[in-house]
Amino acid sequence: MKTIKPVFSFKEILTGCFCYVFLACIFTPQLKAQEKPADSLDFVKLNEVVLISANKKLNHNKQQKPLSSLDEFLESSQNINMVKRGAYAWEPNMNNMSSERLVVTIDGMQIFGACTDKMDPITSYVDVSNLAEASVESGQKGNAFGNTIGGSIDLKLDKSNFRPTGWTSAIESSFETNNNLRVFGGEANYSNDQFYFNFDAIYRKANNYKAGDNKEVNYSQFEKYNFSLNTGYKLSNNQSLNATLIYDRANDVGYPALSMDVSLARAVIASLSYNQDTLGAVFSNWESKVYYNDIKHVMDDTKRPDVAMHMDMPGWSETFGFYSKANLNKTNQKFLFKVDGFYNKSLAEMTMYPNDSEQPAMFMLTWPDVRTANLGIYGEDFIYFNTASLKLSTRLAYHSNTVADNFGLNSLKIFYPEMEKTNTRLLKSFSATYLKRFSDLSFSGGLSYGERAPSVSEGYGFYLFNSFDNHDYIGNPNLNTERSAEANLTVTYRKPAYEITAEAKYFHIYNYIIGMPEPSLSTMTMGADGVKVYTNLDYARLFNTSISGKYNLSKSFNVNGSIAYHRGLDDEDEDLPLISPVTYKAGLSFTNNKTTASIALKGAATQTNYNPNYGETKTEDYAIVSAGFGHRFLINNNDLYLKAGVENIFDTYYSTYNDWNNIPRMGRNFHLTISYNLN
Repeated sequence: MKTIKPVFSFKEILTGCFCYVFLACIFTPQLKAQEKPADSLDFVKLNEVVLISANKKLNHNKQQKPLSSLDEFLESSQNINMVKRGAYAWEPNMNNMSSERLVVTIDGMQIFGACTDKMDPITSYVDVSNLAEASVESGQKGNAFGNTIGGSIDLKLDKSNFRPTGWTSAIESSFETNNNLRVFGGEANYSNDQFYFNFDAIYRKANNYKAGDNKEVNYSQFEKYNFSLNTGYKLSNNQSLNATLIYDRANDVGYPALSMDVSLARAVIASLSYNQDTLGAVFSNWESKVYYNDIKHVMDDTKRPDVAMHMDMPGWSETFGFYSKANLNKTNQKFLFKVDGFYNKSLAEMTMYPNDSEQPAMFMLTWPDVRTANLGIYGEDFIYFNTASLKLSTRLAYHSNTVADNFGLNSLKIFYPEMEKTNTRLLKSFSATYLKRFSDLSFSGGLSYGERAPSVSEGYGFYLFNSFDNHDYIGNPNLNTERSAEANLTVTYRKPAYEITAEAKYFHIYNYIIGMPEPSLSTMTMGADGVKVYTNLDYARLFNTSISGKYNLSKSFNVNGSIAYHRGLDDEDEDLPLISPVTYKAGLSFTNNKTTASIALKGAATQTNYNPNYGETKTEDYAIVSAGFGHRFLINNNDLYLKAGVENIFDTYYSTYNDWNNIPRMGRNFHLTISYNLN
């Protein structure tokens, strides 16, 4: 197989990034000291924040589609791409790494999906109606939420937090023409300085969507309900109790890229937290939370024609967890201390019914009731200089997996006779990021190290079918801990009228976990090409770089754009799967007090670095144009907001590199949102 060599070796890239950071640390302190900037606290916030708050105070003008799905909100992020298996429940990827290498939390709570085929990412169990923002941290900057390699996404719930707003409410609706998507939602809120509650509900239902040239994509329908309640009560001036309850249910969800659909995806998420403004003489912002979530997921093939063998594939995931954190502030220094833990039970099964009724059904545990216990401690230190800052963070966690079901344990022992029932690991991470600001130029560079344990599927999955490469997958309980060394560099040049940012990230991942063919094993799925077993490569390397900018043409007009390049290679210089080609975005927007308008372009170059061994095929280049217009009306001091737009104006037929089995994306789509807020 032909080896593709990058222009610069990854070793050279890593060395260059390290030298840049080292020289900056040596020489910048010798520059003339300046007064600490007033916005220095903002300066040290390295994360990207995706604003949502679709229902709160009419932030609609910041979004192309105010009631779009959370998947679409996240896809607008600079750092996140979404793997699409249908029109619903896309899987977030960050730094070209899938969900196993990420930590995705809801208000800091650990939640794990119940589907062996990743049909239910954590992002599918909330809605824009109950979220304020998504905090996106790249690489080890996200280790505050758990052990990670690629980064973290924390979905923050929208809460009144004792603001004296009194009663507020809203009703809203949205319609999209392409798939006849209907969205209906409403909320009721009350808040004073002693008590608050926020209640919202939303309903979504869509038919099959049509790709470009009016080609219908079968099995892409879905229906979803989401209900959320947040409440808080002040025990004293600096003490409060807060509670959250979320119920999310999706029915009749089609997955055109897969051989099965979903008849039920249901989640119950609950938490209770205690908050105290001060703790003793030195600590502040003490928060302690306990939480519980229960997820059930049922795959369904009864609506598919010509099924060779009917299968029932339910899955369950149940998680108990807690965390407690507090800040310690000193002159020119801010500490964060946190202890957290969770206990998860993951169980999935499959029953196969032969078409010949005289033949017995076949049963297997695809997740053999794996119990995962994790206890971690995390520390963070921000050190402020006159025009610079240094962030240091570290995490140490005890991680344990236990196979609780003897039938499942004995099934795995067919392949691993000497495997133990329990496997424990000690996971470590460390991150250091230095930031420096000159008059118009700011620079940040960092080095970090992190570890992660294999996922339940990677460690204990039993004949999990992957339609992307048409192979059955078997887990490996003897996998080594995956380890990552990371270097990152960001430079921003900022003027009142414009801003330009260049960014580069390099990951050298040791013991990289991926499925590799095992010719000696027989398939379980009819028509599968073979069996792959999860194994450790010696290493893999990923490099991501981008440049973005924005320019204020006037007080009302703004232009922005970005372009990104990505590359991923294994230890034999072969391409890794699902690595993005060159992508780009550009937009022109108009905003004043009551009116917004925008036109946007997004696209990608032809995918040239792909690997057929992982089921990949080349995706062609594409360019998509969309536009929107919104206006706000005041009616008796209440807000009425209308926003209309069209996506994929030229009805282009296309798919992206991370569309499972190259399913096409949606064609031309007109949308209209109506929202009425009662103040």
